[in-house]
Amino acid sequence: MTKKRFQGTGTAMITPFNSDGSVDEKALRRFVDFQIDGGVDMLLPCGTTGEGATLNAEETDRIVRIIIEQSRGRAPVIVGAGSNSTAKAIDATKRAKKLGAHGVLSVGPYYNKPTQQGYFEHFKAIAEAEDIPIIVYNVPGRTGGNIEAKTMLRLAEIPNIVAVKEASGNLAQIMDIIRDAPSHFRVLSGDDALALAVVLLGGDGVVSVISNEAPAMMSALINAALESDIQRAREIHYKLLPLMNANFIESNPIPVKAALAAMGMIEEMYRLPLVKISEANREKLLKVIETLGLLQTVSRQ
Repeated sequence: MTKKRFQGTGTAMITPFNSDGSVDEKALRRFVDFQIDGGVDMLLPCGTTGEGATLNAEETDRIVRIIIEQSRGRAPVIVGAGSNSTAKAIDATKRAKKLGAHGVLSVGPYYNKPTQQGYFEHFKAIAEAEDIPIIVYNVPGRTGGNIEAKTMLRLAEIPNIVAVKEASGNLAQIMDIIRDAPSHFRVLSGDDALALAVVLLGGDGVVSVISNEAPAMMSALINAALESDIQRAREIHYKLLPLMNANFIESNPIPVKAALAAMGMIEEMYRLPLVKISEANREKLLKVIETLGLLQTVSRQ
């Protein structure tokens, strides 16, 4: 199957840190190869899962440069560049374009609680300020506000707003967008557990957390769904469902980084206010990844 642009599996990438809190650039390079070798279609750094809120501009730019360099054109790099300040979001978008990113992921403004017209004007301003593909990220559970289907469909008419990462958890809303969106506009699930349903309803893929740990399996699930191999997709979905749930047993990306550390890929380091997973939840998580055969998938070198 030949995929369309921005279709398939995108990984919402973690950011590996050293024990001193700096970005672990060696681990990051290894992680890029692990993702691409696993068959993911897009790399999305510096977002929620990447602890983008605690990265400064210089760190973000360095991470983006490394990922673009290491990926060597094998997968598009879509950079988290959102903000609740439209001016700051425009600046981050311009920086991403200058660095060579293939697109940006732009979250709905948080804390401010804009109206639907405010959402529209925010993203319209970003789109008009820089000619780069924009994926709108709707995640009401983190932002405190929902970008409604009617607003998203208005945004879909803007040429360089090319997709939505829909993490509202509202399938009725997602179906309204899929049904009425223009043909060029991609609808990506922002929830791993709903990805199969979204694709079978006519969506285009997922921006995934679980593909950090299991890129090959998640890519296989989405590919099977896009090819309408429902039995195969369902089998993989239910195999992965315990890990999809375990990844949110505490705030993302706490569990996924704990899992990757157990797999030998990164140090288990976070930036405050995030802290290590509780020991009770660590035990539950380790049982899941052990059952899936993910322990010691890759050793740190």
